[in-house]
Amino acid sequence: MTHVKKTLAEKILDCFPSGAYALHAFLQLLEISESRTVETAAVECRIQPRLLVNPDFVATWAETPEKLLMLIMHELHHVLLGHTRLFRCVTKVDNLVFDAVINALLCRMFPGKAYTSFFTDFYDQRQFPACLLRPPLGWNPGSYPAPPIALRGRKTKALAEVHRALYSEKGATYHDIFEALLSSFEEVMASCVLLLGDHGDVGSQFGRLDARSPLLFDVVRRIVERWPQPPDPIRGRSLADILKEEQIAVSRKPSNPEILRKLLQRVAIAGQLGRGASRADDETMTISTPLPTFDRRSVVLSALGAPNLLHAAQLYHRRRTYGEKVHVYLDVSGSIGNLKPVLYGALLDCRDFVYPRVHLFSTKISDVTAGQMRSGTCFSTGGTEIGCVAEHIREHRIRRAVVVTDGYVGHPEGLDKETLAGATLGVALTPGTSTRDDLAGVTNHWAQLNQGSIQ
Repeated sequence: MTHVKKTLAEKILDCFPSGAYALHAFLQLLEISESRTVETAAVECRIQPRLLVNPDFVATWAETPEKLLMLIMHELHHVLLGHTRLFRCVTKVDNLVFDAVINALLCRMFPGKAYTSFFTDFYDQRQFPACLLRPPLGWNPGSYPAPPIALRGRKTKALAEVHRALYSEKGATYHDIFEALLSSFEEVMASCVLLLGDHGDVGSQFGRLDARSPLLFDVVRRIVERWPQPPDPIRGRSLADILKEEQIAVSRKPSNPEILRKLLQRVAIAGQLGRGASRADDETMTISTPLPTFDRRSVVLSALGAPNLLHAAQLYHRRRTYGEKVHVYLDVSGSIGNLKPVLYGALLDCRDFVYPRVHLFSTKISDVTAGQMRSGTCFSTGGTEIGCVAEHIREHRIRRAVVVTDGYVGHPEGLDKETLAGATLGVALTPGTSTRDDLAGVTNHWAQLNQGSIQ
């Protein structure tokens, strides 16, 4: 029986499990080419992007489908996360930090030895800084036996601690690793460790990916959204890490509470104009006054002959109410990152327009009260799925809702799309990288929150 030798492109396509990782989108995305101009692999970010893979490197270090998958996914994560956008001037230290984060993320996504051996075979645990780019011997998601050999005898324990965090439930951010490397900069810069992917000025990490290859930016995002997530997502990696450059003219901008308040008002009174879009209600409040009144305390003190300088009195006033209270769905997925405290504060400032419980959503709905929001309570699975919002709206027959999100929630389809389109829906997009694409077909009112209010 004759065996036909597979091309490298066929091997790459075969290493993706059937029916997973949005394979059809991947097939349409890249032209896969063998190239010895790159040491490992690189994505050329052009109008028609290409995936360049060094066949010699694959034959030596990625000879199995599992190892080849880890190599390709490593490079695609560089594309997605746009790492050079996090720092103005990228050094060898920065690139080492980027790779350490990606490798740890991939090991937690695919903890099997067939996959993690790609990193343990390629990087020697006895060599620094290569030992930072691999899990320790005997590692699995529930066990961290001991740090790599090269980290055990170092003067500072910071690197061993941050490595443990990378490969544990705690997780570690880019800045955690960067700070731990402060005393080892010269050693890293002088090292000959080979980093995976392309870290030069022609690959996936250079410049504005969304401007150079909008097709690549959009499709890769959708591919990675379908990849399996680790059981305990590591902090610091999400769509919130894709930063864009923009020129901001100095001007007075409304605060985020003002923007949210206006959006809530539009949703609350939508369709009610001309028949009671707003109403005035009588309310009372208790005040203290030096003028004598007939409140019970004053009468008792007077009968006892005790002096009473202040008396309680009821003050009547009219308060204008706009439409219905609006149900707010707040995106608390990993891509929102450190914006959550600011969004909590903005919603608390608008509580007069908001239904008493705010609906936090990731891939599930969790309700929080104003008191829980003040104390910083948050529940999240780490992922994002607009389907849980549509299901909640449908189940509770909600007519008016505002979704606060970065927009990367997936396209609603079928009954979910019908549910969202049938409600009066407003969307407030968070500062930074956000998109209207996913919710464009179901949203009635849009608002863009300001970056300036986050500072």
